Amino acid sequence: MRYFLLGYILLAVLVVAVAGRRGQMSRNPPFEIFPDMDRQPKLRPQTVNAFFTNGMSSQLPVAGTVARGSLYEENVLTTGKIAGTTNWVETNALPITASLLARGQERFNINCSPCHGAAGDGKGITTRLGMGVIADLHDPKPPRRVVQQPDGEIFNTITFGKNLMGPYGPNVSVEDRWAIIAYVRALQRSHLASLEDVPGDVREVLTRPLPPGLAGPATNAPAKK
Repeated sequence: MRYFLLGYILLAVLVVAVAGRRGQMSRNPPFEIFPDMDRQPKLRPQTVNAFFTNGMSSQLPVAGTVARGSLYEENVLTTGKIAGTTNWVETNALPITASLLARGQERFNINCSPCHGAAGDGKGITTRLGMGVIADLHDPKPPRRVVQQPDGEIFNTITFGKNLMGPYGPNVSVEDRWAIIAYVRALQRSHLASLEDVPGDVREVLTRPLPPGLAGPATNAPAKK
């Protein structure tokens, strides 16, 4: 028994000598059998480091990312709502330009046309794979009524999804969502516009009678017997 006690005391002394007494202040960390990654190699902030091309250890956030726990700025551009209210903004938050429409067409063809179709009529490739309920972007009647929705509400649908449509906010940037909306409005115009929507000078050209050689057969001509 005494040998056991002697061995036990020697083992305790050895452990204390190697690991140190808990709570004791020291610049040297105690010996740890299982450190559990408490101490790892790291970069000191605001110091020179050759790993990155700019030679600095502290790097700016990646463009388009938001730090976890931070507040994302809420304005018309990022929410589609009038500031300080829950009302959707009626028109696009970005100026409508040819370059914006071209960008919207490109992003629409990539992200939206597989379901909604290239013309926005809800007849994309996914309808051939069994997905039957897809919104026709030209249909003004409820419950789809995309034509009647404010641009801000469409922005919200693209961002967070709706019904069977998943959210595209993580995949499509804020500016590209507005570009898609601008292109969707152009598609709707191409399907739903009337002659009264055409500017007067252009309307005159469109309604001008065709030359006799180009005119088709008269609709009121008597039928041949």
